[in-house]
Amino acid sequence: MSSKAEAEFIYEDFVLHTAPEKFFIEPLQAPNEVLVIDRVSRDIALHNGITVPPIASRQRICGLLGTVRLLSGPYLVAITRKARVGELNKCTIWRVEHTEIIPFSRTTTHLTEAQERFNTQYVNMLEMVLRQPHFYFSYTYDITQTIQRLHNTTPEFLQIPLHERADPRFVWNSHLLRDLAARPGLGRFCLPVVHGFVSIKQCSLNGHPFSWSLVSRRNCSRAGTRMFMRGIDSGGNVANMVETEQIVEFQGDKNSFVQTRGSIPLFWSQYPNLRYKPTPTLSERDNHQEACTRHFDAQLFNYGKQVVINLIDQKGAEKKLGESMSSHIRQLNTPNVRYEAFDFHHECRHMRWDRLSILMDRIAEEQEEMGYFLMTRDGVLARMQDGVFRTNCIDCLDRTNVVQSMIAHRQLQQALQRLSILREDQRLEEHSGFEFLYKNVWADNADMISIQYSGTPALKTDFTRTGQRTKLGLVRDGYNSLCRYVKNNFKDGFRQDSIDLFLGNYQVEEDEGTARPSPLAGETDWRFTVLLAILLGSVFMFLTTVLVPSGEYKPNWQVARVSLGPRMNARPSATDSQRIGDNLVLS
Repeated sequence: MSSKAEAEFIYEDFVLHTAPEKFFIEPLQAPNEVLVIDRVSRDIALHNGITVPPIASRQRICGLLGTVRLLSGPYLVAITRKARVGELNKCTIWRVEHTEIIPFSRTTTHLTEAQERFNTQYVNMLEMVLRQPHFYFSYTYDITQTIQRLHNTTPEFLQIPLHERADPRFVWNSHLLRDLAARPGLGRFCLPVVHGFVSIKQCSLNGHPFSWSLVSRRNCSRAGTRMFMRGIDSGGNVANMVETEQIVEFQGDKNSFVQTRGSIPLFWSQYPNLRYKPTPTLSERDNHQEACTRHFDAQLFNYGKQVVINLIDQKGAEKKLGESMSSHIRQLNTPNVRYEAFDFHHECRHMRWDRLSILMDRIAEEQEEMGYFLMTRDGVLARMQDGVFRTNCIDCLDRTNVVQSMIAHRQLQQALQRLSILREDQRLEEHSGFEFLYKNVWADNADMISIQYSGTPALKTDFTRTGQRTKLGLVRDGYNSLCRYVKNNFKDGFRQDSIDLFLGNYQVEEDEGTARPSPLAGETDWRFTVLLAILLGSVFMFLTTVLVPSGEYKPNWQVARVSLGPRMNARPSATDSQRIGDNLVLS
């Protein structure tokens, strides 16, 4: 694959000229080719040699995420600041650092007072999604594709504009790009972005410098928050589906290894009800087998053979889910999908995390058969990956990441020996500097995917970072668990609806609040605000009692007014066939 061929399609940086009547978007690489957006008629067209009015303000932007329609009309969504992550296949990967949502309309006087309030809320929702860490993009590399998928494409495919050939499962701004993409000739302005985690590190072992990268791509087909988006939909899409690719580049050689994670592929829910751990509930009316079959048909098509590693408890509330999952996978009746259950919490109880070797021994033969992708510097395809490990726990976060990091570690050992970076008698564990880097990057990956789904960093990352479970890690896990509880019960309904709005699962109609009711017109239930205040106060008093020495104590408190958006009588989100108004609670 030639990065040079790809570089023709996306302009890198722009000057946004904002005039009273129009936006003029001028690529720095081709200043005569200007994208003009009429703020009144909303027409979008490409012009050559157009003169920008001198009264227009100037602003440097890094790219266009697209446009979105709210109550006051369309908005332009632009990347205003980026950070360089590193290079993949000699192409630069960027992280979105800051964005701006710019209205077409210069005034909101055409809105009623209520509509203006609703419109502001919609803008806040989009801004909250865009602030979630992190979005990534490249002007010259298709970051939505694995190296193996790119290798399997034709030269003609690489000539298609980047947004058209990107894998739609991982393009988070496809809804925002729809107006630009619908017009011919604007491919150089359409910049697809992925959501997840990207780390690119320059390393050296035995005097051999190489690049080691980890790329996690979150699937946007059933995206959402931890308690409001579980299980599967009728199309076979599962919640928290993430594709993780480990890449090694060494003197022109390219090595890649892919794993996936995703929610248990059944219709089940676990909506917040103020309990610390709500009981998972299997649907009795949906066709589990049909949806599960569609899911694994897609997995087999995209990745080949499947080894399904299920890490949930084999007793208690999770047992029924595990038994049902096992039964439906057996009914697939295919040798290309194998089910491997491993009760993580039971096997590793009393901090016996060395027992994870039991699971690793069970899957060792299949990992060897599965292999990895390897393309040599002279263009010879030395090996292809045939199949993936699909790992899940309940959240597909903490336990899942621990196991994925161990599987990837074993593959990396094999790849570095194959590339003659490591000798056959050497092990990665002997190189403490690289081991420290490896463990921390995988822990960072765990934290990022967890923040995006649950709102907090991952649990159990002390093991990922250090190779052992610690008491400090247990305390940190307790704190993060408490934060998850508060966020999942009192904030994630709003966050779920914000994601649905961003992805286009709910689309705003401009007559909301006048001709039709707005889903934002609901009222806040004050009881949940009081309950949250009591909960936080109780935790504060407990910690004060434990940590503050006995004796005379004279507090000097400054009381701050906090406004939270509680969520009452939680129901399925807009993506579960409910309108967005069923989820929203205004703060």
